[in-house]
Amino acid sequence: MLNTVIGLLNYAVLCGTAYLFATLGEIITQRSGIMNLGLEGMVMFGAVCTAIVTTLTGSVLAGTVAGMLGGALLAALHAFICIRLKASQVASGLALTILGLGMANFLGKQFKLVGNSMPVTYENIKIPLLGDIPVVGEILFNQNLLVYIGYILVIVLTVFLFKTKAGMRLRAVGENPAAADAAGINVFGIQYGYTIFGGALAGLSGVYFVLALQKSFQSNISGGAGWLAVALVIFALWRPSLALVGSFMFGLIVSFQVRLSDFGLQNIPPEFIKMIPYIATIVVLILISGKVRRSAGGPAALGVPYDREER
Repeated sequence: MLNTVIGLLNYAVLCGTAYLFATLGEIITQRSGIMNLGLEGMVMFGAVCTAIVTTLTGSVLAGTVAGMLGGALLAALHAFICIRLKASQVASGLALTILGLGMANFLGKQFKLVGNSMPVTYENIKIPLLGDIPVVGEILFNQNLLVYIGYILVIVLTVFLFKTKAGMRLRAVGENPAAADAAGINVFGIQYGYTIFGGALAGLSGVYFVLALQKSFQSNISGGAGWLAVALVIFALWRPSLALVGSFMFGLIVSFQVRLSDFGLQNIPPEFIKMIPYIATIVVLILISGKVRRSAGGPAALGVPYDREER
């Protein structure tokens, strides 16, 4: 039974990391006041860019860079539309989701990638000493390199947001861009930079699906990871540390779906299990609505285009 539980939690970490990168990217983007609902398209476009370049070069590094650049490219387009043109952030995000999904599936078929295994992938690396810790070591420290990068990103982004001047400026822009602008902060530069950075992390989720989780490219390989990431941002109260917890919780649900029979629960409809994270997100939305949302960490100017002339 212990081995079954360890296997369940190990796979939960493996799956949860796919959500973690996109969630961290969206947290940083939303902290600048920009809402990016195009994550699903960016994850998928990052995945197909990864698959194409990895297949052509046989390099996981080249594939990883390509996937991140793919996500960053769509995010840059989103930033231009929302910041320069001041168009609806919701409409732009939805349009880019459709665009990213369409391009990914089209390119996947054109390059005959669907169903083909990648020539190289990220393999598990057991961390010395930490990997030998009973139970915990097998779950957390016998994973692939991208999982460890996820751990590091959570720590780095937490310190950045709450312990550095650059993080304070980012949060100031998301709270009150007019006041930040008056204080000499480059509002538009920050919004462009962190929106693109968030898109790159969404692309890294696509990389993860192709080179670490599925180890191949499939149509709609993301399985709604981009939408789940948007929900996780709210669930995590815009904090990277809670994003780690939420992502692994979602990963546990996916892992549990796969292993229901191991616990003698194969008669439970899998659709019921899939509903759990969304029910939890709805509860959190209710609890942190209105003024409570602001005290919980939600940027006050989120989704509101900033116009310097109206300052």
